[in-house]
Amino acid sequence: MSQRSGSNSRALLGRLRDTMASEAKGQERLDTITHLIADSMGTEVCSIYLFRDTDTLELCATEGLNRDAVHQTRMKLGEGLVGRVAKSNKIVNTADAPSAKGFRYMPETGEEIYSSFLGIPIQRLGEKLGVLVVQSKLAREFTSDEIYALEVVAMVIAEMTELGAFVGEETGLKALHQQAVMFRGATAQEGAAQGNVWLHEPRVVVTNLVTEDPEAEKQRLRDCVETLQAHIDTMFDTVQSGDKEQLEVLEAYKMFANSRGWMRRMETDIDSGLSAEAAVEKEQSTARARLEQATDAYMRDRLHDLDDLSNRLLRILTGQGKETGADMPADPILIASNIGPAELLDYGRSLKGIVLEEGSVGSHATIVARALAIPLVIRAKNITTEALNGDRILVDGDQGIVHLRPDEMVASAFRDKIAMEAEAQERYSAIRDDATITKDGTHLSLVMNAGLMADLPSLNHSGAEGVGLFRTELQFLVRSKMPQRSELSSLYKRVMDAADGKRVVFRTLDIGSDKVLSYLPHVEEPNPALGWRAIRVGLDRPSVLRMQLQALLRAAEGRPLSVMFPFVAQMNEFDQARAEMDKAIEREVRLGHPIPESMEIGAMLETPSLAFAPKRFYETVDFVSIGGNDLKQFFFAADRENELVRRRYDTLNLSFLSFLQQISERCAETATRLSFCGEDAGRPIEATAFAAIGIKNLSMRPASIGPVKHMLLRTNLNDIRDAIKQAHAEGVQSARPYILQSLSGK
Repeated sequence: MSQRSGSNSRALLGRLRDTMASEAKGQERLDTITHLIADSMGTEVCSIYLFRDTDTLELCATEGLNRDAVHQTRMKLGEGLVGRVAKSNKIVNTADAPSAKGFRYMPETGEEIYSSFLGIPIQRLGEKLGVLVVQSKLAREFTSDEIYALEVVAMVIAEMTELGAFVGEETGLKALHQQAVMFRGATAQEGAAQGNVWLHEPRVVVTNLVTEDPEAEKQRLRDCVETLQAHIDTMFDTVQSGDKEQLEVLEAYKMFANSRGWMRRMETDIDSGLSAEAAVEKEQSTARARLEQATDAYMRDRLHDLDDLSNRLLRILTGQGKETGADMPADPILIASNIGPAELLDYGRSLKGIVLEEGSVGSHATIVARALAIPLVIRAKNITTEALNGDRILVDGDQGIVHLRPDEMVASAFRDKIAMEAEAQERYSAIRDDATITKDGTHLSLVMNAGLMADLPSLNHSGAEGVGLFRTELQFLVRSKMPQRSELSSLYKRVMDAADGKRVVFRTLDIGSDKVLSYLPHVEEPNPALGWRAIRVGLDRPSVLRMQLQALLRAAEGRPLSVMFPFVAQMNEFDQARAEMDKAIEREVRLGHPIPESMEIGAMLETPSLAFAPKRFYETVDFVSIGGNDLKQFFFAADRENELVRRRYDTLNLSFLSFLQQISERCAETATRLSFCGEDAGRPIEATAFAAIGIKNLSMRPASIGPVKHMLLRTNLNDIRDAIKQAHAEGVQSARPYILQSLSGK
C-alpha cells in the first residue's frame, strides 16, 4: 500500500471516528459515512447494505443512488452482485456490472447508469453483517490500493455495527445483540432449560478503532506480541515432553505468533489508520474467511489455533481478561466454543443448561453434562459471537435448538413445554417406588447410568433399582495426572456406600477413541472409534487395569461386587481380562485383605462380532450388557458423531431388532443375565420393543426412568410382539409404526 493511500485512509478513518463520536442518530451516521466514503474514493456512489435477518439484505444508506430506495430495496442472500458478495464473503470488482455474473437490475435505485462496481463484505470474525459498495460511471476496475482502503473502512463499519452505532427507530434497525436469534445445533443431552447467558470466555470488545499515531501504535503491538510469545514459551515449559498433541498445538501457536507476514500485515493496517486492536481483528477476520474456504482439514483446524491466539493477543492489548468482574446471573446457561470436563465440573449443578459451538455426542463435556443431567446442545455455530452475558436464552436439548433473546410468543410456548414436562415428572414421582410389571405380568428392572458421586442421589429420586453402568473413566479424564489406587478405592467405596446395598456395575476404564487422557502418550490412528480403545488398551497396558481392579476389590470391603469390561470383541479378550481379575483376587488374599462375598464379571457387547462368540463365552460370562450406542453405529456403519448419517437409521429397524433378539435368545439359552445400556433404553417406545424381545434389564439416564416405567406399566408385551411379527410378515423396514399403533391410546 502506497504512503499516499495510507495517508488518505487515515484521514478517512479519522472522519469516520468523528462521525462515530458525534451525537448523530443511526440514519444520520449512515448517511454521513456513505458521503465521506464516496468523497474520499472519488466515486459517484457509495451504499451500505446490512442484514435484516440471516437471509435478507437491506439498502440502509446511499450516496448517489435514489434515496427513496433506502430501507425499501431488499435482496436475498446470493441475489444480485451484493447478495453474491454477502454469500461468498468474497470481493466482487468489475468494470461492467450489468454484464457480471449474477447482476440484478433494481429500477428503484437508479443504478443502471453506473458501470463499475466494487463490493466488500462487512464481517467480523466470520459473522456476516452486510456489504459495502462503491460504484462509478467510468468503466474501470478498482486498484488494489483502493480495495485495501475500502476493506479497512469495512472493518470499522463492522465494529460500529457490532457496537450498535446505527441502531435507531429511523433506520428500523435493531442492535444485533438485541435481535431474537435461533440456533439449530445437535442434541447431546436431552431436556429443556431457560435462563440467562453466562459466557465461559467473554468476547473482547474493541472500542478503540482508529489511531492518530501509527508509530506509537505499532510499538504497542510489538510489545504485546512479545508478551504473547513469552506466554507461549511458558506454556511449552509446563507441558510434559510426552504430550505430543499439546506440543503440536503449541507449535502451531508459536508459528503464528512468530510469523513475520502476520506482523507485517497488522503493521500495514495500523499505517492505514487502524488501532492495534482493530488491526488484529481485521487480520483475524481476513484469515478466518480464507481458512473457512479451505478443503484441507488440517488447514481448517488451524482456524481454531488462529482464533485462540488472536483472542489472547486482544486480551493483552485491551487488558480484558477472562475474569470480567461480572456476577454470574440467575439460572445461568453456559455458552462456550468448547469446554473440558474439569472446567465443567467446576461449575457443577449451578448451570441450568450448556450450549457449545463445537463438541460431540461422545465428548468429555457431554459425558459430564449427562452425569449432571444438564441439557446440552452442541454445534450451535457462531453463538459465542452473538450472545452476551445476561441475554435471555432457551435451550431445547430434545430438538437441539437454542433461542437467544426470544420474543414473547416463543418464550410462552417454551414455558408451556417446561410446565408440561414438570407435570409429567409429578406423575412419574407417584409411581417411583412401584415395581415395573407390564400388563402381561413381565417383571422388568430399570437401572441408571452414572459416572460421578453427584449422580448417586438420583438412585432414590428416580426410582432406579441400581446402577447398571458406572463409568469409571470420568475420574481419569478430569485429572492432569494418573490417579492413585488409594484415591480410586476411596471413590468406589463412597459409591457403594451411597448405593446402600443396591447393585452397582462398575465398567473398567473405557478410554481411547474420543476419550484421550492428556497424561498418557497419544496414539495417532486413522479411525480411533475402531482402534486402540477400552479393553484393548487395558490388555496391552495392563498396569492401569490391574490398579483399577485392585481398587475395586478393596472398595467392596467384602460386599458383593459387579465389574464389566468394555468393548469386548471376542471371547479371548474376556478370558484375558477375567484372568487379570483372578490375579488381583489372589494378590488381595495374599495381603490378607477381604474379598467380595460374591462377584459378577460381565462384558459389554458393543461389536457385532461378540454376538456370534462361541457358546462357551455365554456360559462363562456372568452377565452381558448391550452397549447400544456403539453397537448401533457399527451395525449400520453410521458414525454417531456424523449428523449426516447418525439419524438415518432407526433403532426399531427390523434387521437391528432381529439382531438384538438373537442376542437375547443366546443369553436365554445359557441363563445369562442380559441388559441394554444406552440412549435408546431411555426412550419409552424403544424400551417396550426391547422388553418384548426378551431384554428385561434396561439401563438409562435417571430422568428417563419415570417416562419408561410409565409406558411399561400400561403395556401388554404380547401386543408389542404381535406388532413386530406383523411388521416382519409385511416385509417392511421398521417396526416403529406398528408398535406406535399398538401403543396408541395407552
